[in-house]
Amino acid sequence: MEWILVLQIIYIIILLLVCMRIIYDTQNNTKTIAYLLLVLIAPIFGIIFYFSIGINYSKRKMFSKKLTRDEDLLEQTRIEVFNYSEKVVRNYQELLGDKKPLSTLILNDTLSPLTENNEVEILVNGEQKFPAVLDVLLNAKYHIHIEYYIYEDDIIGKQIEEILIERAAKGVKVRFIYDDFGSSTLRKRMVKNLRENGVEAFAFSKVRILVLANRLNYRNHRKIIVVDGSKGFVGGINVSDKYSNDSNNPGLYWRDMHLKISGAGVHYLQYLFLCDWNFCAKQQLQPNDEFFPKNIPVGINSNKLVQIVGSGPDSDRPSVMFSLLQTIQLAKEELLIASPYFIPGNSIKNALITAALSGVSVKLLVPGISDSKIVNLAASSYYGILLDAGVEIYLYQKGFLHAKTMVIDKQVSIVGTANMDQRSFELNFEVNAVIFDSEIANKMTDIFYQDLLNSEKIDVQRWNERGKWQGLLEQTARLLSPLL
Repeated sequence: MEWILVLQIIYIIILLLVCMRIIYDTQNNTKTIAYLLLVLIAPIFGIIFYFSIGINYSKRKMFSKKLTRDEDLLEQTRIEVFNYSEKVVRNYQELLGDKKPLSTLILNDTLSPLTENNEVEILVNGEQKFPAVLDVLLNAKYHIHIEYYIYEDDIIGKQIEEILIERAAKGVKVRFIYDDFGSSTLRKRMVKNLRENGVEAFAFSKVRILVLANRLNYRNHRKIIVVDGSKGFVGGINVSDKYSNDSNNPGLYWRDMHLKISGAGVHYLQYLFLCDWNFCAKQQLQPNDEFFPKNIPVGINSNKLVQIVGSGPDSDRPSVMFSLLQTIQLAKEELLIASPYFIPGNSIKNALITAALSGVSVKLLVPGISDSKIVNLAASSYYGILLDAGVEIYLYQKGFLHAKTMVIDKQVSIVGTANMDQRSFELNFEVNAVIFDSEIANKMTDIFYQDLLNSEKIDVQRWNERGKWQGLLEQTARLLSPLL
């Protein structure tokens, strides 16, 4: 009996130590409570789950991604970036108007400058994105940098693979980052083939044991392509046939959004890529005129203001969330949001409620058909309080809505990789493009309203009359949302 008592004492000590670790290490109060409940209700599973997924390993400097460690060069770069951005702000003071605080926030928080003389093309779904990508890749002269969360070894994946190999054979430097979890199918053939044919390819944060992978929380969710330091792509569309809604892909319709950017706006995408590259490849590529060309030829339509915001576990602050929060707060008349995974947390939720109660027309477009029932339930738990405040919520019915966009007052647009959930805000590496331009914003607004034609508006009264069991399921899913 003595050894049983000893085991019980050891068990209790371990349980107390784990609970103390959770309290000390978890910044979010909701997450703290969720992890504590899980550990106390199902101790063995809860402890394994927490140490596999819950620990904030980023605090332990798992990701140290500075492009240069030369402090003098860093300070010089900082001064140049601020001077350039301030010049652009002065030149476009009237156009920025009352939206200037958003640009200032991004600059001060991430050192990402507001850039001028950009050409921006909106690409709806894979049908528009992939032909544009193939064309730019085929014309690459110096380097191709490509970074994706999901890259599949299918028709479009093989097409891009062939171009990367062909360009590498012509002397173009090709660097390829794939997320080891999201693009796990590449391990079997494609990565080996790329490397054998002159393409440098590296996995981001390699996953060795999927079941107990403590890095599943820190995935690279970015979708970035930069060619010759002057043309780039960013948005929600991964490399996969399912994003092309054609006869060759008769499955679920995928509704998504991407941008093609030409001009200095690409430079911060390049910066993010190089930081990720040096981390993955254990190299020390440094900024130079090839990566950041100073004189980029501009076309007659190259008059767009672009600013890139990125954040992740290596960031001091949740910069992507801060920029979205500021955008919501700056809306005066209309706020249009599309998000496939909507678990906003209190800050974003309260900002949306405040905007709606202040007279802003707030419209939220979310999936009616989702790829995750529990995420959909957790998202639904927020709808009631938003609807009561006057937020209009639409459920997309044509297929799966995967676009992550925001438009305010037909003046500012955001397109990127970040979902409106805590995973994107705190745990994944994300990147959004912010466009200060009424022409782009008007086009984005038109696209949003076209999507509403394929959506079902939630009726407030009917929603509030739903059964109590449904509400209980949704609230339970919300309790689990910090773990999703």
